[in-house]
Parts: sequence; structure tokens; C-alpha cells
Amino acid sequence: MAKHSQKYYHKSMDREAGLAHKTHRTKIVATVGPACDTYDKLLELVKAGVNVFRLNFSHGGHEDKTKIIEHIRKINKTEPFNIAILGDLQGPKLRVGEIEGGEIEIKPGDILTFTNEKVIGTKERIYVSYPNLHADITVGNIILINDGRLEVKVTKILKNNDVQVVVTMGGLLSSKKGINLPDTKISLPALTEKDLADLEYIIEKELDWVALSFVRSVKDLQILRSKLDRKQSKTKIIAKIEKPEALENLRDIIVESDAVMIARGDLGVELPVEKIPLLQKQIIRMCLHRAKPVIVATQMMESMIELNKPNRSEITDVANAVIEGADAVMLSAETAAGEHPTLVVETMRKIIIEVEKSGYNYNREDELVPQPHSPSFLSDAICYNACKLAKDVNADALIGMTQTGYTGFVLSSYRPKAPLYIFTKERSLVNQLTLSWGVRAFYYDEEESLDDIIFDQIDILKERQFLKIGDIVINTGSTPVAAHLPTNVLKITTVE
Repeated sequence: MAKHSQKYYHKSMDREAGLAHKTHRTKIVATVGPACDTYDKLLELVKAGVNVFRLNFSHGGHEDKTKIIEHIRKINKTEPFNIAILGDLQGPKLRVGEIEGGEIEIKPGDILTFTNEKVIGTKERIYVSYPNLHADITVGNIILINDGRLEVKVTKILKNNDVQVVVTMGGLLSSKKGINLPDTKISLPALTEKDLADLEYIIEKELDWVALSFVRSVKDLQILRSKLDRKQSKTKIIAKIEKPEALENLRDIIVESDAVMIARGDLGVELPVEKIPLLQKQIIRMCLHRAKPVIVATQMMESMIELNKPNRSEITDVANAVIEGADAVMLSAETAAGEHPTLVVETMRKIIIEVEKSGYNYNREDELVPQPHSPSFLSDAICYNACKLAKDVNADALIGMTQTGYTGFVLSSYRPKAPLYIFTKERSLVNQLTLSWGVRAFYYDEEESLDDIIFDQIDILKERQFLKIGDIVINTGSTPVAAHLPTNVLKITTVE
């Protein structure tokens, strides 16, 4: 007889209410903004299929974000969902300052001067939020503005540290537009003063994930990790890949991070656009090999900011991310500021489901074999064979237990056909694992015999109508239970 009815999970799970999340295994990340920042609108998005809410710290203050966090936590407490919260740090984003009249027109051949003195921008001088621009840049370097819509070339470094440029691609230059330096290795730290203040807030509010923008090296992640460790924070780190330097250190960055975001916006500005599709495939594959969740982000359904249907190319973009094996696909302005936030989530979910139910072979178990040189080789082998066995016997469920999240991430990385359920005694992991492909996580803190635990977990899934009598279940676990060893047990059970 199961003993879990009150002790081992904090709310009941109604199958019908949770149906949206049960039917798509590639997760959906949605950015919160003015278009969806109330409790009712957030709940609408969750019911439409959102698994993770992204808070963009480039916009808005802490007071606004506190209200949003309270709304999401209320949803998690009162509704049958486990929704993660991702805090996305701004990072050393370079921008022009205020422009006189809001915008000026610049034409090819115009000579402009960039300065680190805070002035209202005119065609004579324009403020740039980068004190070391004159030191890091060299004559001939390209500077891109407003996602590459405008382009200038450095012609002279002046004695007062201003930088003179010539316009090569013109247009309207507006206030606060972003700057990219594809030819320049910037010396700004990965964590700015603003980021440090936002990080304190993220730690205080115990957000599930923190995304570090403009990662260039492993050192950037190690600095962030040390600050989290110092505060004994359980928040996990997402490395955003959006700088050419990150690609030079990609393997080490993936190993050091807890998850990765392919931030195609800035990456597509700083690199030739034709390189982005294959880079996306490469990064997803590398993340799968190392069992790190990977998010494909930026402009996935951009046209739906205004329109009620996506462009055909956007439909294919989302579908390809699913086929390539991404753990999650992300919406930015589409939900934060768009006219149809719920509709865009519903549309994305329909695309995901259509690809997943087609049977298209994005299963990776044949190529992601356990590596003998890995320090986790033995537990990796158990997880690998659990997925193979689940496929061989057409199992109705694959159940894992984890103390650190690793077993959940590894089982997910093999993209098993069977529904994947992960049980953990770490409450923070219940929401964090929501980011991983196919994972449905449960809080459970029983530590009696392994047999009792396995049967109890099966009973929990029976009560929630995820399993029924006669179903075949594959369990992973570790024994002795009290030792909290890496996964070392594989068991097959027929539900009674």
C-alpha cells in the first residue's frame, strides 16, 4: 500500500488539467512582459503549454518582477503544474545613448563620432555605453547597430578617446539601439554592476535558472558559479551562446554550464548569417552528448507579435528545432509584447506535437553511447540501457530518481520513446527539470527500501492516471538507498 498521499507530494495532479503539458515533450519557454504579466494571463499561457517563464532583466525593475514571480509561484502552488522561472541577465550589452528628437537619419559616407561622454546624440557626437571602445577597437573594425541594420567602419581613434567612423549602411538611428562589434574582443566583464545587483535579486528570490549573456569563456561561468556557491544558491546556470569567442571555447563552456541557450539574435549579427543553421545543429548535438538541456531562442515566431498566424518559414524553424533534438524553444517579444501571447504559445505547441507524433526519428540512443572515459560511465550505462530496454519492451513509463538532477538530464538526453517521470527529494529540482525534454518531475522524499520506493512511485503515477494495471514500467535507482550513490539499479515491473 502506498504511503505517499499526504507526505510525498504537495498537491494533487489532475490529468485533464495537465494534458497540455503531457502531450508535448519539447518544452516551451515564454518571456514575460506587459502583454502577459497578470496572474490570469500567465495562467492562460501555462494552460496553453508554457513550461518555463523567462524574466528579461534588460527591461523593467525588481518591483515588477516580484509581482510576476508571486503569480508564477501561486500557479505552481494551486494548479497542477511545475513551472520554472528563468532570470536572464542583461550582460555587457552595448548601446548608443539618447538621440536628439528620438532618431536621426544617417547616410552612407556620413562621418560620425562615438564618445564615452554622456551627451544627447547628434550627427556630431553620439554616446556609446562602452568606456573602453577606443582601447579595444582598431581602425578598419566594423560596428553594427540595431541588429545589423546599420553599419559603420572605424576610421580614426581621436586623442580625446572618441572614435570616428564612416557610415557604410545607413538608415534611421534611434535612441538606445544595441551595438555589436564582430571584429572586436571586448574587455568588459561578463557580469556588469547591473548584473551583480540583478543576481543578488535572483538569488534572494530563489529563481530556478539564471542565464548569463554574452559568455566568452569558461571563466565567465566560473565567476558566476562562485557567486552562487558563496550564497549556497541552488539556482542553475544557462550559458547563452551569442559571441564568436564562445564558439572557440564551446566544448568547455557546455561542460561548465548546467544548460545552454542558442541566442541567435546577437549570434546572427556577429557571424555571417549563413553559418547559423549548421552551428545550431552542432551546438544541439554537443549538448545532447553531454546531457545538458539546450534552448533554441530568438525570432522563432516573430511575425506573430502582430499577426495571428506565423510565417511558413517560422513554422519550419520551430519544427526543425524539434527534429534536431532541442530541449526547448523560446518566445521573446512574441509573448512579452505581442498582440496574441496565448495564441502564439498554442500555435508553437501544435507545431511541436505534429512533429513529435509523426514518428520522425530524432531518438539519439544509437549515437549517444556511454563513454568509458567519463567519470559517470557506470550510471550513464544504466540510463542508456534503461532507455533501450524501455524501447525494446514498448514500456509505458520510464522512471528515474535523482539527488542532483543528473539522472534526469541523462535519461532525457537519450530522448526515450516512453514517457519520462523523474522523482527527487530536492524541491528545487522539480521545477528545474521542467526545462529538460520529456521530463515530468515529482517531489518525493521516501528513503525506505528500494522496492518500497519503486512501488510507491508506481502508485503515485497510477493515482494521477499516468499508469494503469498491466502497464510495463522501467525504473532506475540506486542501492543502498541511504548511501545516495549514483544510479546503479535497473528494474522492469508490470503494474498490478
